[in-house]
Amino acid sequence: MNQPAANATNLPAREVYQRLKDVCLGTATARRHGQQNWNDVHSGLVTIDIDGWLITLNKEAGTLDYCAACTTPDGRHADMHSWAERGTDPLELLSVWERGRLEAALEALR
Repeated sequence: MNQPAANATNLPAREVYQRLKDVCLGTATARRHGQQNWNDVHSGLVTIDIDGWLITLNKEAGTLDYCAACTTPDGRHADMHSWAERGTDPLELLSVWERGRLEAALEALR
C-alpha cells in the first residue's frame, strides 16, 4: 500500500481549512498567485496566496470544486491524494456560509 510522503502527513486538511476560514472571517487576505484570475477560469486550477500559504483550488464549470494542493511557508506540502487517504478535502470542512464567503473573496481577486 502506498504511504503518503512524510511531509504530507504534517499538513492535515484541517490546517488548510483554517487558512481558508481565516479568509472567510476577514482575518487573512487571499491574493492571486500567478497570472490566472479566478474569474477568467471556467474550469481548471487556480493558485492563491494566503499569508505565504500557496493553495491550489480547482474550479469546475465556474464553481469551486476541490482543494488540489497546498504548500506552507515552512515547506510542508499536501495534495488531494494525501487528504483522500484520510477522507477529507479541506473545502468539505467549510460551512455553507464559509464556502459562500470564500467564493465571494475569490471572485473579488484582481
